[in-house]
Amino acid sequence: MGDRVGRAAYDKKRLLLYAIISGSRRLIERLLRDLSTLFTTIEDFLWFKLSAIRDLPGGSSSALLNEASIPYSLDDLQAYLNKFEPSYYTKNGKDPLVYPYVLLLSIQFLPAILYLSKEAGDEGYNVDATHISIVLADHGVLSEGTGAGQKLGVMDAYAEASSLIRQYGSAYLRIGNLPLALEYYAQAAAAVGGGQFSWTGRGNADQQRQRSLMLKQLLTEILLRDGGIYFLLGPRGSGEGELVRFLTDANARQQFLLEAARQCLEGGLYDKSIEIHKRIGAFSMALDTINKCLSESICALSRGRLDGDSLTAGLIHSANEIMETYKYSSEISPLERESVMEQQTVLRQLEAILSIHKLARSGQYLDALREVAKLPFLPLDPRAPEITSDVFQSLSPYVQACVPDILRIALTCMDNVSDTDGSLRALRAKIASFLANNLKRNWPRDLYEKVARSL
Repeated sequence: MGDRVGRAAYDKKRLLLYAIISGSRRLIERLLRDLSTLFTTIEDFLWFKLSAIRDLPGGSSSALLNEASIPYSLDDLQAYLNKFEPSYYTKNGKDPLVYPYVLLLSIQFLPAILYLSKEAGDEGYNVDATHISIVLADHGVLSEGTGAGQKLGVMDAYAEASSLIRQYGSAYLRIGNLPLALEYYAQAAAAVGGGQFSWTGRGNADQQRQRSLMLKQLLTEILLRDGGIYFLLGPRGSGEGELVRFLTDANARQQFLLEAARQCLEGGLYDKSIEIHKRIGAFSMALDTINKCLSESICALSRGRLDGDSLTAGLIHSANEIMETYKYSSEISPLERESVMEQQTVLRQLEAILSIHKLARSGQYLDALREVAKLPFLPLDPRAPEITSDVFQSLSPYVQACVPDILRIALTCMDNVSDTDGSLRALRAKIASFLANNLKRNWPRDLYEKVARSL
């Protein structure tokens, strides 16, 4: 070859062919050094380099091979290309697609899609990056194209692609396009699970676990958006929407939705928690949340909350709807029935307390006092005998929270009516006795002072 390079009339094409066939790193490097103007485009240069690449013989090391026979490897090509900054290939941004093209041709898939996703401008390269990621992840080749010198493992490469696809899908979620968000989220979960094989259970155990965790997390994101429950669960129940595509087993759907409802509770999304529990037949849990919210709303009424009436009316309406649905539901366990009845009792007690609030606020003090005396769960009836047992202990915490305000309302009402038959004096005594029996409750100090002043 040395003789041919020295001649003036050598055949360049034949020389290139010899270099490609030999696959010798030394010959290829010498050819490129001596004939620096051989290639006029980077595409021609890359195709030549790719054609010259050889795999090392099985078990051989390049350090053990004869210098002349060391093959030109993919790592050699990648290391060579990575010596130059991206701006070298893009001509300082004039040809932005040349650099990712170089990366893709040199089987550096992950660096290529990451570069495209971060490329600034209005050209929409992030769209290309997302869809290239989906294809590469689906075919399971991302781990083979992390690039020379990259330290990413198999899962790291797929996690990077998954994150990119997820970010793209979240943009649709933010504008309320739930169907498209779902499709990209499903692809993101598949990517982290190793590609299309993850849907058929042919991935390894760790990939299956990663896919399942991410899928449930992303489905929960959609579920909690406006319209998410209807979209994933359908018009009724839990098996008529898109969720059944991904969670075909009814028990798996039930567990997923119970966990989603728990997250709603922790995040203060009570309406969604109630609706999810109602959809899966967990009526007692839905009623428990309603009772919690109703108790808090009743307590807020005493502090002058302006929207309290509409809020409490909405909660009671929801509770009655759930009771109606429960009535016609056939698959209810005995334990669930018992729990529903307990929650219904709490609901009616809170309704009775709410009615007293409304009477007192409208100036119907005497009627409010009559309702206080009639409360079956508090020992305040002046005509009833004294009760020594701790009836307060058996009440729901939601009802207990409302009791101090009810006592305060009763005392205020008694200040505004005349005691014509001594019944008000007896009611005051009942309230004082009740407070004395519950000193350990650490109720507001002003309540005790108000009772002391009224005696």
